[in-house]
Amino acid sequence: MARFAALAPFALLAGLSLPAYAGTVTIEGHGEIMAAPDMAQINSGVTTQGATAREALDANTAAMAELIAELKTAGIEARDIQTSGFSVNPNYVYTDERDANGYTLPPKINGYQVSNTVTVTVRKLDTLGSILDKSVTVGANTINGVSFSVADPSELYNEARKAAFTDARAKAELYATAAGGSLGEIESISETQGFNNPQPYPMYARAEMAASAPVPVEAGELAFAINVNVQWELDTK
Repeated sequence: MARFAALAPFALLAGLSLPAYAGTVTIEGHGEIMAAPDMAQINSGVTTQGATAREALDANTAAMAELIAELKTAGIEARDIQTSGFSVNPNYVYTDERDANGYTLPPKINGYQVSNTVTVTVRKLDTLGSILDKSVTVGANTINGVSFSVADPSELYNEARKAAFTDARAKAELYATAAGGSLGEIESISETQGFNNPQPYPMYARAEMAASAPVPVEAGELAFAINVNVQWELDTK
């Protein structure tokens, strides 16, 4: 009797109608939230020429000092101005002339060029156009690009995560139903993060640019995207 009593719980368990494990369903979900940027970065600077490296550097130093002073006057804090590039290079003049042996003569140095660039963070987008205009006015002759961003995108990404999971679950339920089963427990979740930022376009200053009006700029919107991979157990009915 003891033997049959011990087997009774197993017999009862076998009689229950439990879902049968039939494998897994792995689905990728996508979530994307659009938002307007609240800050921008400008990479701008001054390139000067001189007969000597010293002459080119002195001219560059004076122009950069004026540019940085103008940026601070426009409300840019010192922490938001960072030197991002500096170079001193000779200007070479190439020739087709040849020496007595027929070899092309080497290039000659014909002056020097000094470039100094700064990356400027603009936290008030309504001032961006006027800052670009003022930068050119005081001597910035190269603006390599403008990029937009959101200072704190954490909440935007959280909303994208929710949307990505909802998308993944809807697809997984569709597949599970089509396979004649249902979703079971979640096995794993992993994500990849994406950020779609408008590409900066190089802007080159010209001498004839006037300081009569701020440069028109359009910030548009940015996409904050999350892709999530979720794996569920697949239970058969």
